[in-house]
Amino acid sequence: MATPIGGLFIGRNTLYNVFVANGNALQFAIELARIAHDHKSEGLIALDLRGINAVTDFTVIGTGTSERQIRAVAEHVIEYGKKLGQKPFGYCGFENAAWVIVDFVDVVFHLFAKPYRDYYDLELLWGDVPRIEWARSETA
Repeated sequence: MATPIGGLFIGRNTLYNVFVANGNALQFAIELARIAHDHKSEGLIALDLRGINAVTDFTVIGTGTSERQIRAVAEHVIEYGKKLGQKPFGYCGFENAAWVIVDFVDVVFHLFAKPYRDYYDLELLWGDVPRIEWARSETA
C-alpha cells in the first residue's frame, strides 16, 4: 500500500500525520491519542504538563479493553514514533499488560487495564493541568 503525501498508514485504513516536525511534541501527543482511539482504547485524555512537570511536556492516558489490545496499541504507538524518528527512550509493562508505559521523553503514553487506571488515577494527580483536544472534527 502506498503512503500518501502528508500521511502515514498504521494498520489498515487510518491516516496519521507524518509532518510532526522535530520538537512538535504537542502534535505528536495528539497523534498518539488518535492512534489509541482508532485502535479501540477508551477514556483517552491528553494533558499539557509544560512548565508543571520537569520530566515530560505531555502525557496521554487511556484504558485498554484486554491484554492483547493493550499490547497491540502500545506496539502501534511505538511503530508510529519510530517512523517519525521518535524512538522511545523506554517502555515497560508488556509482560502483564496491566499498565503499559511508552516514554518518548517529551510525551509519555500510558495505557491501563481498567482496574489499574481506577487505582492509580493519574487524572487526579494532574487534575489541574490543561487538557488537550485531540479528537478529529466531524468534518475532517
